[in-house]
Amino acid sequence: MRLIGPNNEQLGVVPTQRALAHAQDLGYDLVEIAPNSTPPVARILDFGKYRYAEQQKAKEAKKRQRSVTWKEIRITPKIDEHDIETKIKSASKFLDEGDKLKVTVRFRGRELAHPDRGRVLLLQVADRLKDHGIVERMPLLEGRSMIMVMNPVRRDAQGAPTPQAPASTPSPAPIAGAPAPKAVAASPAAPAPRPAAAAPAPAPRPAAAAPAPAPKPPAAPPPAQTASAAPPSTPRPASTPPAAPSAAPRKRTN
Repeated sequence: MRLIGPNNEQLGVVPTQRALAHAQDLGYDLVEIAPNSTPPVARILDFGKYRYAEQQKAKEAKKRQRSVTWKEIRITPKIDEHDIETKIKSASKFLDEGDKLKVTVRFRGRELAHPDRGRVLLLQVADRLKDHGIVERMPLLEGRSMIMVMNPVRRDAQGAPTPQAPASTPSPAPIAGAPAPKAVAASPAAPAPRPAAAAPAPAPRPAAAAPAPAPKPPAAPPPAQTASAAPPSTPRPASTPPAAPSAAPRKRTN
């Protein structure tokens, strides 16, 4: 057999008599822990402590286990609204305590001719208990009874509701072979640009001095008049009008 020491050290494959003698020399027991393996595995340990540890493990496992308790409520197809409210209150209490619930509708006499009424009633009950349990088995007709099974809702699995993130526009899918975009550090908001100051008007430049005009040549003297110049014409006398004839006295003849 394959022998394991008290400190979990591997001692190799040894004969059974030798392993038993070695365990007795150390003051421990030889316990076979894997009889179906080839070769079988045995360990040198204190059997009393080993059995106590196994019992404690079994006890802890039993504490964690919870026995399933079945609860049942019975209703009829002609149940009144007030009565069904009372049944639902009891059913919600059973589910909150962690028990499985069986809801049964019993048909009497000719009520069995209309099983759809019982199915509708059971579905209404399941809808009212949706905050306390979930349907494990849908309504099923068995003889003169229709049965529905519900399981309690696990409260530990229900976390606090997470706030919904605002809807964001989907980012485009990356193109195959394209380089991955680099992360850019967020820069502070740039200040608003100030209006540009008016540029100062350039100082007037002094006008260049105009060159002095060149002196004009002296004007030529007018030509002298020659003697052959015609004398000035004498004025003509104004014509006198002819004298009017004097009126002589006419001679009268007899």
